[in-house]
Amino acid sequence: MNRINDTFTRLKQEGRKALVGFLTAGDPDIETSEANIRTALDQGVDILELGIPFSDPTADGPTIQEAGQRALAAGMTVKKVLALTARIRKDYDTPIILFGYANPLYIYGYEAVCADAAAAGADGFLVVDMPFEEADELQAPMAKHGLDFIPLIAPTTPKERKNKIVEHASGFVYYIMVTGVTGERSAVAENIDAHVAELRDCTDLPICVGFGIGSGEQARTAAASADGVVVGSALVKASLSGTVGDLVAEIKAAI
Repeated sequence: MNRINDTFTRLKQEGRKALVGFLTAGDPDIETSEANIRTALDQGVDILELGIPFSDPTADGPTIQEAGQRALAAGMTVKKVLALTARIRKDYDTPIILFGYANPLYIYGYEAVCADAAAAGADGFLVVDMPFEEADELQAPMAKHGLDFIPLIAPTTPKERKNKIVEHASGFVYYIMVTGVTGERSAVAENIDAHVAELRDCTDLPICVGFGIGSGEQARTAAASADGVVVGSALVKASLSGTVGDLVAEIKAAI
């Protein structure tokens, strides 16, 4: 069984787009984090991106940086993220992607973290700062344990490099709509359709777009040519105000 593939197949049959929701594990504490995750899943998040907090999150803006700092201060570790994953998996079949940076995984050990992630019920990794030239050392144990490697593609990525990045990818492709870091923006980036169309020439994998989506209207625009949208910073903010369920419902209705 591949939960990610099954999810996109089902959504396509239903004529719907995927809502990929990001929340930082352990923010602001483990108990509240787990409650927010369960609320998001209950309201219909199709794929969960569970953020592994890291001290130097170079791709993230202030909202997710601060979430990571709160989680680390509360004692969150990779091992505790995996334990949280296992608890969530007992009650939900939703795909879970562990989202983070290479350093904590390297320190844990690539083979060990892949084995433990698979045992916990995770479906894949999205490693923000691992270029494809260096990805083999993680992709090999991931493949061994049946985990998907989700690649990131930027609007500035040349087509030749896109082809190389997606060559060994699986699950789906995460297209970053803007240059810069994560965070809500006032408007959706232009030329999404053209970028997604070019990316479809490189891969048959589903394509999800993210970085900057914070409302139902923005999600509807971004999802027009893609297979799904990724919502991160807005969901992290909503988790602090107790409105996770409302935001998920709004975006689900829009797409």
